[in-house]
Amino acid sequence: MAIFGSLEELREQVSNEAFQIAFDYLESITNEFLDIKNGECIKETIIEDIFVLKQAYTTKNREDCFFESHKKYIDIQYMVKGEEYMDVTDIKSLEIQNEYEERTDFIKYKVKEEGTSKLLIKEKFLAIFYPSDAHQPCIKVNNNELIYKAVIKIPIYLG
Repeated sequence: MAIFGSLEELREQVSNEAFQIAFDYLESITNEFLDIKNGECIKETIIEDIFVLKQAYTTKNREDCFFESHKKYIDIQYMVKGEEYMDVTDIKSLEIQNEYEERTDFIKYKVKEEGTSKLLIKEKFLAIFYPSDAHQPCIKVNNNELIYKAVIKIPIYLG
């Protein structure tokens, strides 16, 4: 089940040690994060088995986005700067477009517009997606906007 809210709220609600490590990392982010160039995705290890993907990209129209899910990792998607919509639904309600690729831990789904929840993720807010949560990030709010996001990957055995 997806969870979303402010970093401060979720730190109080989710006591798991791996998540607390992730929350510590997110609280330590400085303005240097904003040096990432549009289109970049930088992978950094936080501790053994937990890593972050530091991203900068421009949001898109909903029809240009897609649902994805993962089997090995829980995603913590934290908005450093900007805002976007993220759609979420149960993987059982979707039709697979690209089968699971173990190397990238990635499944891509065909478009679905009905029966999804739409989350507005603003600065210093985050969404946590588990393997049963298909999520569709990168959706523009009003206008296409350059956003900066940290996506922390926690192995499911630690979550």
